[in-house]
Amino acid sequence: MTSDSSLAGRTALVTGGGSGIGLACVRAFGAAGAKVHVVDVAGAEAAAAEVGGQAHVVDLTDPAALATLPADVDVLVNNAGVQHVAPLPEFPAERFAFIQSLMVTAPFLLIRQCLPAMYARGWGRIVNMSSVHGVRASPYKAAYVTAKHALEGLSKVAALEGAEHGVTSNCVNPGYVRTPLVTGQLAAQAAEHGVPPEEVLEQVLLRRAAIKRLIEPSDVAELVVWLCGESAGHVTGASLPVDGGWTAG
Repeated sequence: MTSDSSLAGRTALVTGGGSGIGLACVRAFGAAGAKVHVVDVAGAEAAAAEVGGQAHVVDLTDPAALATLPADVDVLVNNAGVQHVAPLPEFPAERFAFIQSLMVTAPFLLIRQCLPAMYARGWGRIVNMSSVHGVRASPYKAAYVTAKHALEGLSKVAALEGAEHGVTSNCVNPGYVRTPLVTGQLAAQAAEHGVPPEEVLEQVLLRRAAIKRLIEPSDVAELVVWLCGESAGHVTGASLPVDGGWTAG
């Protein structure tokens, strides 16, 4: 997968790049020779320093702040996301709206902002960090599941419009990855499902996966970088599962 992954001379913008999958992507792009713009509300400076990139501490739910981010990039990775676990009758409406703003509206605005330069160059890569929840649903995650399904549709539209301009757009669909987003929801999942916290991983999170272990962020990042290489030029409008076999059954 790494044989043609050199991105020397390319510029990538990664949202949510301060931790988790985003940080793994920042490191992978840096290793592939790309200049990396790291966008996050926390951890962006440290991540950028690792790879000699540039940090942008930006609230992605603020359209005015989004407009300050660089638009002339070769690669856009829409990765930032949060989770909230609650049954529908108790799900806070303001939290639902915030998650749509962060995980749907922000990617839309960034794609719209970055496409003109990609079109002018005749080359571009958009990678949208979806989830197994972009194609499957789980209880108690109304906002997250809704947002990821919407991101899938946005990604496919970008793929169809961008094809004649040399721009690809794809989703990467991980299952449960060893990130703060996942470990941080163990207590909430235990409460909602009525199981001890120490049993959540096996009985709830990994119940539907064939491979019963968390995915490493670096494994997801390697796929993201591959999608930005020349050999992936015909891969567009796709949703690539990295889910341990969850969606196979």
